[in-house]
Amino acid sequence: MKIDNDFFMKLAIDEAWKYQLLTYPNPAVGCVVVKNDSEILAIEAHKEAGGAHAEVNALKEAYLKYHPNTILKTIKDSFKIHEYLIKNHNGFFNDCTIYVTLEPCNHVGKTPSCANLIKQLKPKKVIIAHKDLNNVAKDGQKTLEEVAIKCELGCMQKEAYDLLFPFIKWNSNSFIFYKMAQTLNGTIDGGKISSNQALAYVHALRDKIDLLMIGGNSVRIDKPTLDARFVAGRAPEVLIYSKNKVFEPSIALFKIPNRKVTISDDLFKLLDYKFVMIEGGYTLLEKLKEKIDYIMLIISPKIKVGLNAINESLDLEFEIIHENYVGPDKIVYLKRIK
Repeated sequence: MKIDNDFFMKLAIDEAWKYQLLTYPNPAVGCVVVKNDSEILAIEAHKEAGGAHAEVNALKEAYLKYHPNTILKTIKDSFKIHEYLIKNHNGFFNDCTIYVTLEPCNHVGKTPSCANLIKQLKPKKVIIAHKDLNNVAKDGQKTLEEVAIKCELGCMQKEAYDLLFPFIKWNSNSFIFYKMAQTLNGTIDGGKISSNQALAYVHALRDKIDLLMIGGNSVRIDKPTLDARFVAGRAPEVLIYSKNKVFEPSIALFKIPNRKVTISDDLFKLLDYKFVMIEGGYTLLEKLKEKIDYIMLIISPKIKVGLNAINESLDLEFEIIHENYVGPDKIVYLKRIK
């Protein structure tokens, strides 16, 4: 494998995808710090809104690799990490290249400006995959170049755009993704399919979304709770897609306190929310295929008898945006192209 800018940027992109959608309303961002052109000091990502940005996490870990016993190890607050690195770097980053999937932010909000931190650490070079499109945070590259830090823009830009796309959508209108769990042979029913690790990941997503949509038949058959108990998170609002509004009141999802549950077949209601997850099978996918931005397919390494795509008249084609693993299960992110 060729060790070049694409190699290091792919590490940053892959790390960011581990936290994709979990950073809402912020974008998922990855960062890699390389010393002397080849020594990888850190591979980090932005992990949750309000927490340290990817660059800060990476710069902190890079510094700790050579200074493991400093007080920096115990510092979690972004402002204090910035302050410590600015006061104590002593030129440590001067021979480093920073790879980041999104242009370093150029403003102070819940966290300080990454561009200002990098400007003061003065690395050799900053490689940026995608320009920041946010009018408040943009122009970090300009800030760096004003102090003669060499920057390159556009490394793996298409892959970085795919990573950034949910953030772009939920900032302009709505980002809607479809989550479906299946076995290797496409079975989507017949008891528990996903591993506990994958279930915890789905519950973490439920804790972040504005709305969860599910089909009426799935509610009647499975009688789900649709909460985020695996991560002690909040239960999202629920839209049950159904013309028939009659359901057993004893079904668990109706018993969650302080939760709004809507029963409707009006798909325009989805557009009232910024971040929407749909959980369902092939029938609901066929009905909603024109509405969804991404599909998240969780594939369990099992073969089981049950309902699968052979039973449905589906004809869809996809582009694979990314693949990773949660426990033994593979997660495939898909974008429909037909």
